[in-house]
Amino acid sequence: QVQLVESGGGLVQAGGSLRLVCVVSRRTFGRYTMGWFRQPPGKERDIVAAISWSDSTTSYADSVEGRFTMSSDNAKNTVYLQMNNLKPEDTAVYYCAAKLPGYDRYNYWGQGTQVTVSS
Repeated sequence: QVQLVESGGGLVQAGGSLRLVCVVSRRTFGRYTMGWFRQPPGKERDIVAAISWSDSTTSYADSVEGRFTMSSDNAKNTVYLQMNNLKPEDTAVYYCAAKLPGYDRYNYWGQGTQVTVSS
């Protein structure tokens, strides 16, 4: 079983920054795809960013492109989401997730961390 633990959420003013951290308890080295998702109040959960742990290739939702950066530290089994120029519409619960090779859906999820951006 793989456990994911997020941290780093909080309250920030518009234009500010936060860095989310996700520590993975166990990893099949280089084989997971890691993703950050978010779920605003009353809305569905959507993917924000993803990274391939094998080659660090990243992808981003259009709404965060140029403001958010996802990265990984293989030695620490940790992925990060650096969020800059935050907007009130970024307010959501943010989840870290891991997807095994060959699967269409993410297999493991963290408990979520709240990000609130005030105007």
